Amino acid sequence: MEVCYQLPVLPLDRPVPKHVLSRRGAISFSSSSSLFGAPDPRQLSQRRGAISYDSSDQTALYIRMLGDVRVRSQVGFEPERRSSHPYLCIDFRTLHTRPSSGSTSADSSPERRVHRLLSFQRYLHSSRLLRGIPQQIPLHILDEDYTGQARCMLEKVGTWNFDIFLFDRFTNGNSLITLTLHLLNQYGLVELFQLDMLKLWRFLVMVQEDYHSDNPYHNAVHAADVTQAMYCFMQEPILAKSLTSCDILLGLLAAATHDLDHPGVNQPFLIKTDHYLATLYRNNSVLENHHWKSAVGLLRETGLFSHLPAEDSLNMERELGSLILATDISRQNDYLCRFRRHLDQDNLCVSNASHRHFLLQMALKCADICNPCRPWELSKQWSEKVTDEFFQQGDIEKKHKLEVSPVCDREMNTVGNIQIGFMTYVVEPLFAEWTRFSDTRLSHTMMGHMRLNKASWGALLREQSSVAAGPSSPGTDPEDGAATGGSRSKEIPQGSRES
Repeated sequence: MEVCYQLPVLPLDRPVPKHVLSRRGAISFSSSSSLFGAPDPRQLSQRRGAISYDSSDQTALYIRMLGDVRVRSQVGFEPERRSSHPYLCIDFRTLHTRPSSGSTSADSSPERRVHRLLSFQRYLHSSRLLRGIPQQIPLHILDEDYTGQARCMLEKVGTWNFDIFLFDRFTNGNSLITLTLHLLNQYGLVELFQLDMLKLWRFLVMVQEDYHSDNPYHNAVHAADVTQAMYCFMQEPILAKSLTSCDILLGLLAAATHDLDHPGVNQPFLIKTDHYLATLYRNNSVLENHHWKSAVGLLRETGLFSHLPAEDSLNMERELGSLILATDISRQNDYLCRFRRHLDQDNLCVSNASHRHFLLQMALKCADICNPCRPWELSKQWSEKVTDEFFQQGDIEKKHKLEVSPVCDREMNTVGNIQIGFMTYVVEPLFAEWTRFSDTRLSHTMMGHMRLNKASWGALLREQSSVAAGPSSPGTDPEDGAATGGSRSKEIPQGSRES
């Protein structure tokens, strides 16, 4: 039986409540525009990513994330120091923006200027979900908003060959909202935790908007893909019979927000440019701390958990942070060694809350880097996207005369040799231990895909090397990192990959 949730439609002859007017982004409107009509562009400039406020409301509360949440009641305080690097000052809001004209002096006046807080995202437009919908038609979340194809795909959301790119097209670019909401309802978590549907919808729209759509890899589609993979792992028998409802809720929310407001550059880049976030978090899990704090900011801004006891709400925020912080790739060996030690000693107890939390951390780590374990058609797309993002960072570093980070130099690396190294030294050791923990068909399917994908990249590199060297020269071994060639590759057959 399909469940239909409907957002409330305010009568047109009644004024819009102030709590609705205070939001200038995903799901709020002004009294000067129609309820579901196109919003005024001047109002869109007041939406600034993860933390936002209405500069025209002198009594609005201003939220600033500095390790905790401080509430201000005055207007016009200064934002955090952006950078003090002696060679450059990079404003991440302008990395992907195009020059525009027509800005007025009124928009640049101090009293009209709205600063972003702890967020790199450029100025955001209102959600595409709410554009052009006539006033008299109510906005349904789980029925009219879904196309028939998307509903059919959601029936197979637990299969490993789930095509998140196709699903994103079917949902008009709203895969993260649609998938997360579907999974929360499928588990019965909305009813169990008595989550307000309007607050939940608003939270998910804000989360999706605060991913940078201009990032080739770290965007909302990646978050949706990780959320789907996390669901697959939580469905594994050893976890499905032991996870509590709170564990499942935290696992899904952590997957959906684990890269929230990612700037498209890595932690070493932020550190060497002396970015203010690196200073704020003392060069320790800089991006992961920012993702967590951004997620907490949205939880508090929407009041999603405001009906829960304060202690429970704070505890959920802390556990959400613990899960997101586990995705720091620089701490991979720490988690892997601990996981291996538990498996060697056979002392993981799923009835123990701390052990279950650790298993959720490992599941999220696997979900975050599972692309090499997907079928070739999906894995190849993700490999090219993440390499594009690496190379974009390398281009920025070259432009500003900085040392180019490893794997970010497009003249020295290819998609194939980057992926082979990543699989060999990062993915394979982690998934080998996960297979020891959960020896199921899914685990063996993932390992099989990884071996096939690794062999496929090797074959492509050998082919590219032989073409570059000429027909008389033997190809080089791609796993030694000696192969060179273009970053784009041809499709090669791999047989059946159904899981």
